Amino acid sequence: MPKNVKNTTFPGPLDLIAPHSCRGCGRIGEVLCDRCKKHIISMHADICPNCKQPTTHNICSNCKDLPPVYIAGERTGLFGNLIHDYKYHSIRALAYPLAEIMHNFLPTLPPDTIIIPLPTISKHIRSRGLDHTYLIAKHLAKLHHCELKHLLLRAQNTVQVGTNRSDRIRQANHAYTINPKTTIDKNTTYLLLDDVWTTGASMLSATNLLRANGAAKVHLAILSLSRID
Repeated sequence: MPKNVKNTTFPGPLDLIAPHSCRGCGRIGEVLCDRCKKHIISMHADICPNCKQPTTHNICSNCKDLPPVYIAGERTGLFGNLIHDYKYHSIRALAYPLAEIMHNFLPTLPPDTIIIPLPTISKHIRSRGLDHTYLIAKHLAKLHHCELKHLLLRAQNTVQVGTNRSDRIRQANHAYTINPKTTIDKNTTYLLLDDVWTTGASMLSATNLLRANGAAKVHLAILSLSRID
């Protein structure tokens, strides 16, 4: 059940000089106004990310091996444009409202839940000037009163965009390692976060790695679902 959201982003010095305008309606003062945010939330539908079929409460009878999955929306329309602008045009101000939208579809998780951002390729961070998944995870941890930890590291700069499904799965199987400076507790709930699910190769590979290293309770938070196979 969607939570009521309220825009709690406070303007910074740059906003006072050159205020943001809403990416949806053009209203001056906010990068995403409350009305457009509520519109995005109202368009939500439970869909299994694996088979792309409607589900009930994020449970798909055909894909029982999936861990609990929470999806904010599909990568279409205004929501898709927001994610594109944030990720590829480095609109940092969008990180908080996107985290708010994701938070809206998360259940009440145990207080010891740890949020894990799926690691971003280092060259993408350098070229974009931000770690898009980490910034959303940082805001989401505060909104959800959870701890954030870098339990996963990127093992190599494997670029998956533009490859087919089998290539993505093969690449993802070697893309991540466990951070040697961290430990995994089987009694802790881990919430793995990524911005887009296309084939699911990255998230499922990371999930399997966490489970293989002792994580018994893994949940997935996906900002957007792409129907492109």
